[in-house]
This record gives sequence, structure tokens and C-alpha cells, in this order.
Amino acid sequence: MIYLNEAQTAKLISHELAYAAVKEAFVAAISSDTTLFPVVNASGAQPDSMFSLKSASTAHLVGWKTGTYWPDNHAKNMPCHGTTIFLLSPDTGELMAVVAASQVNAYRTAAADAVAVDYLARKDAAVLTVFGTGHQAEYEVLAISAVRNISKVLVVGRNKSNTEKFINRLVSKGIPAEEASAQYGCEHADIIVTATTAKEPLFHADLVKAGTHISAMGADKVGKQELPAELYQNAKLFCDYKPQSMIIGEFQHSAHASITEIGQVIIGEALGRQQDSDITIFDSSGIAIQDLFIASKLLEQA
Repeated sequence: MIYLNEAQTAKLISHELAYAAVKEAFVAAISSDTTLFPVVNASGAQPDSMFSLKSASTAHLVGWKTGTYWPDNHAKNMPCHGTTIFLLSPDTGELMAVVAASQVNAYRTAAADAVAVDYLARKDAAVLTVFGTGHQAEYEVLAISAVRNISKVLVVGRNKSNTEKFINRLVSKGIPAEEASAQYGCEHADIIVTATTAKEPLFHADLVKAGTHISAMGADKVGKQELPAELYQNAKLFCDYKPQSMIIGEFQHSAHASITEIGQVIIGEALGRQQDSDITIFDSSGIAIQDLFIASKLLEQA
């Protein structure tokens, strides 16, 4: 059995590797050779702790990803979030590899956003509005900046101090960024990314201008919601995996809306953005096939 620890995978991962792995995973997700199993969400004894298990199998990859959230780890000077990927032999079921992937998971999630932006946002999209100032938001901005020429990032945050710190981190990396209200951020955005733990809409539907692309990254559990459902009536909807998106993703609030899996757009089976005035929405609920593919590429690199 091969074991890659967190230090090893943190050195191996890059936005380029994550993008390639996730793009391949989205295509594999729509294949008849792939099975994605229902997500298991559970909790530990510590208040508000949780862990999830996402599993999948293809002809060549079998395994699962476990994600953890232990909020009291702050007091122990330990990360609150953790990710580990397990790969089994498709032939024998033996455990082949364990891949520590906490930082990798941030790249993997952001890569889903980057692939969606690459295929759905206008080519001239330049102003990015991001809702959220946490750990994941920075990865989203950096991944999108690799596929679009971003001239400005508008940051919408609940906590002014956290917002200022986030803006300073982006500026230090050469990315022009400034604080914005939800209204200003929506009205001036070409791309909107939501990377929060919200349980109700972050903005009003009528604030979103024609031609905007929206990536909703935060909903991965029943009850979470970042977008106003009114948006769905006049937008084109896309996701990573429809059955999961409609149960635990953003589109659990979409009723019977027409939703296209992004893998179909990538291979040309379905249309993405058809005109510059389209509003496109991508829901990333996070699927296990992304984790299996990225673990496989990390093992190749190692």
C-alpha cells in the first residue's frame, strides 16, 4: 500500500494538475462505466463536528473520500477541516493507496469552479465578485484567474476584519481586489462565486445582470442555500452530477428546473452558454470521482 502524507501532496498539487484531473472526472461522471454512490453525512461527539463519505467506482478507479470538520481544533492549533482519499484495487478490492489531501481538496474544489468558468463564462469576463472570505475563497479566485483575465475582484464578506485580511492576501499576490456590498458586487460582476456556508440566499435575483456566470460552491448538505431560487427561471443551469446536486447541492431548491451536467458540455453533447446575454449557473456539490482522479494524478507525480 502507498501512503502520501499531507506534506507530500501539498508539494505535488497545483492548479494545473487539479484542473486536468477535475475536467477528466466531469467527463467520467457521465459515463455508463462510472457509479457515484449516495453521500453519507455523519457527526462526531464534539458539538457541530461532522464528517462525510463520498464514494465512486469506474473501470480503473475505486474508492472514497472522507472529509472532516472538527470546529474545536482551533483551540489545539490544528486545522478544522481534513480530507483523506482511499483507493482500492478494482481487481481485488485491496487497499492500494491512502492520500492525505486537505490542501489538495481546496485545489480540487476550486478546479471545479475553474472548469465551469472556462466552459460557461463569457470569454471577455473580467470582473469577479466573490461572496465569502474564508480559506476556500482564495483558492477560487486563484483558479479562476488562471482561466480568465481578471481585472478586478470584488469581495463581499460579513466580517470587515476578515474581508480586509482576505483583500490584502489577494493584493499581495498581484490580484486587484476591493470590498463591495452584495448589491454593488452583483451589479458589476461578470462572474459571481459563492463560497460560503449560507442557508439562505446571499443576494436578490434582480441584482444579477445579463451575461453573468455564477458558480455556487458552498452547498453540500441538505438545507444549505446561497442563491435565490428566482434566478433559475431565466438562467441556464449546470452542475457536476445532477442526482447529487438536487439532493444536497444548490439545486435542491430548483424544483423541476432543467439542469445539464458539465461533462456533457465538455464533450459537446450539450450546449453551454449560447449567447453573451445568457445567465449561466454552475452548482458544485463536490463528487467523489473528482477525488479519485486527483489522487490518481498525485500518485503518478509521486
